[in-house]
Amino acid sequence: MTSTILLRPRPYAQQSGSFALVALLPPPKPVPALPSEIWTGIFEFLSAGSEALWFLLRVCKLFKDLALPLVYARVQLSKISSLHKFTARLLSAEDGWDSIRRVPWSAPGRWVQTLDLSAIACVDALILDSLLVTVFPLIPFLGKLSMNSSNRFTLSGRAMDALGQRQGAANLRVLEGISYVPSGLAAEEPLTKLLRCLPNLEELEVIGRGLDPTEMDFSAISLPDSFLPLQLPCLRTLTIISVYSSSLFLSLLLSPLPALQKLTITPSHDVPPSLSSQFIATHGTSLRSLLLFTPKSWPTRLLPSPHSILCTSPTLRHLSLEKPLPAQLDLPAGNANTHPLQILSIPRPDAEFWSVLDRLLPRLPLLCMVRARDVRWLRKGMGLRAQEAGVQGEMREWKRRLARRRIRMVDAEWNECE
Repeated sequence: MTSTILLRPRPYAQQSGSFALVALLPPPKPVPALPSEIWTGIFEFLSAGSEALWFLLRVCKLFKDLALPLVYARVQLSKISSLHKFTARLLSAEDGWDSIRRVPWSAPGRWVQTLDLSAIACVDALILDSLLVTVFPLIPFLGKLSMNSSNRFTLSGRAMDALGQRQGAANLRVLEGISYVPSGLAAEEPLTKLLRCLPNLEELEVIGRGLDPTEMDFSAISLPDSFLPLQLPCLRTLTIISVYSSSLFLSLLLSPLPALQKLTITPSHDVPPSLSSQFIATHGTSLRSLLLFTPKSWPTRLLPSPHSILCTSPTLRHLSLEKPLPAQLDLPAGNANTHPLQILSIPRPDAEFWSVLDRLLPRLPLLCMVRARDVRWLRKGMGLRAQEAGVQGEMREWKRRLARRRIRMVDAEWNECE
């Protein structure tokens, strides 16, 4: 509703005339007020893969109130100084918390859902560990924690206790880049204790230090008589690299993992105390993706893989093998038995493994792709001699042979040769 505006050109006259002011344009339509949930959805779409949220904080108070929780929802830090400032910010907010608000935790600590520290390079381990001990209790809704395993930083026992014993520990679903060193003690390891506090964990990545022949202990690992299996009913993805035998590995082996579908593991079939082959045989019935991977370090020690992978993993869809490629791959007995494998990844094709694969192809009716994990097709413009020499020539030969069975040959980037 609009009011009429009267103009009086002679306001002091005894009989002053007046006339109404007529607008030249129609009145603007009122802007509808959007609910805060819609604004939040708009900001989430706008901030996907960009830093636009930081600019929204300066637009108006409404935008700041809506965008600030999204800024703190995914925290990615690359410097130890940034983590120090982040910790100080959470502490200052915790000190100023007022119970009259009737909010269980102060902001912005309760907004943090992802904490990514994978970009932090080698730093003082004591400082980083102390900051994490302080931060973990302040972020109760943390759902994903990413660490940098390449800087040789290992979470201490007190940091794992702070992460597992805090309120809201059940909200943690993804744990990545955890550097692990077996303790060798009879008592339960801190990482095992942490896993007992994470019943809703869905993804776990543990990186060990690898094999050292001078320190190899061929004695069998045992657990105390009072051992109770871990309860990880939601664990779907497990990555355990460069760990061949430890109490943690044995605890996972003896625990039920009903939801496990993707496993990345370092093969060590010929190491006497290794548990990798036994782990695949125990938990392979529900696997859909199995990746055998050995980190490329110096010196790199490549160990063979078990021959019974396809037998112990009857529902496998993707299999990635590591060098040395197995001289044979066993299948269940009987000509009528087949395997539902769809994708096979190998480091690079060679003539020796082709004979192994050629014998398996009649038993793999669903196989549609073979991937060379460490090789790329030569770019356009290279000569015919270069394309037919060495590994490139072997890949092209595989491509011709596999095309007869309508199987695609792709490189490390999942591209086909044009």
